[in-house]
Amino acid sequence: MRRPSKDPSNRLSAESQRLASLSQAIAQAGSRIEERVLEQQLDTQLQKLLKSGHQDTVDATLNMLFKDDLNGYDTLMEGVEAISESSTMTELVDGVETGWQALLVAAPILAWTRFSIGSGNIPAELLTTLSAHFSAHLLADGTRVAMAPTLYSIDQLPRTHVEAYAITHKLAQAAFKGGGIKPASRPPETAPFLADTRYLLAAVVAPLGAPMFRWQETQHQVDFAGERARALNRWREQATPNVARLLPGCGIELLLPEAYYVACREADKLIRPVSIRAAVHYLTNTLGIEPGDLRAVIAGFGEESADGQIDEYRVGFTLRAESDVIYGIVWPLYGQEDEDGTPVEGLGNIGTAGELDAPRAPIDEIIAHLNEAGVTHVKKHSERFVVEYCDDCGAPYFADPAGDLVHAEMPEDTPQGGEHFH
Repeated sequence: MRRPSKDPSNRLSAESQRLASLSQAIAQAGSRIEERVLEQQLDTQLQKLLKSGHQDTVDATLNMLFKDDLNGYDTLMEGVEAISESSTMTELVDGVETGWQALLVAAPILAWTRFSIGSGNIPAELLTTLSAHFSAHLLADGTRVAMAPTLYSIDQLPRTHVEAYAITHKLAQAAFKGGGIKPASRPPETAPFLADTRYLLAAVVAPLGAPMFRWQETQHQVDFAGERARALNRWREQATPNVARLLPGCGIELLLPEAYYVACREADKLIRPVSIRAAVHYLTNTLGIEPGDLRAVIAGFGEESADGQIDEYRVGFTLRAESDVIYGIVWPLYGQEDEDGTPVEGLGNIGTAGELDAPRAPIDEIIAHLNEAGVTHVKKHSERFVVEYCDDCGAPYFADPAGDLVHAEMPEDTPQGGEHFH
């Protein structure tokens, strides 16, 4: 469950009230038939709002439902995401009308480096190659695809449902007509991190009701999971060398391309352990020390008015015999993790014997990744800290071993040559 943006207004417009009423009715429906009728009405309302740019109406409704009706909130969030990442169109050929459906797909890339992680425009030749591999190894027969000519950082992705709706329809029309779109003229700057995600965005168009991905085709339905895994392996084998040309000096891992919001959330989770490994690698190589010479200080942070709820853990690194925080990473919590630091619901981790292990709490997962990276001296603060950032540079503050919030600063005698990261 995601939190809505903050909005001080308590008055709902007529459009917001209708969104709320439909969302709550869907959550309370007693049959699939009822749900589908109500969902169609909600979809129609959301289409109008997103097409006309009324993000504020959607946000106001989400804010109200988040406070008053979490089931209704989840229903509306699912609906607005579905509408903003999909579209439909019709084609008339020889008097026969055919319906088409389009889906905005994100192909996440985990990247890590000691220097900088690239983003921006993709050369035309490389875009053609990536599009061909994307279609050949991931998509069902009879589909069409258009890939955006941009390698996106998080800061450059659509920030609102209205923006996602716009790029979905732009790419869908390009895929449907066999064309392309122009790259962004001035993409926003992206903050430098040792580990970060990059994204390829594409619209996949298929006949209405037909499969979009290979693993959805009839011949693969007996081994759905196996075909997904094989498709991912083929995508990685063929696309990784091409993506590496866009990210020189970086280690990379390609994740399974999926519907936009699902793919982005999965990437947000999987970049967290990579950030820990990248931080330890950077510190040990830059300072000429061993991982065992580092100490990690873990503290939970949340909003002041969140009644003790932890929104993220911040991990500050110090030299083992000193107290100054020299580097830090943020481990945000998602989904059921953000209730009170509890693990995500669902299956646990699969152990080496193939048995399910109990799911680990986030802080235990952080410690496990630190230990795997060689950092065995770990300090955990039981106190929950209020989220604070540096007024000058915007970097997050980290707790030192004594529990004081400080700015992470590398030692003054740190060898030069690498880019400075917070």
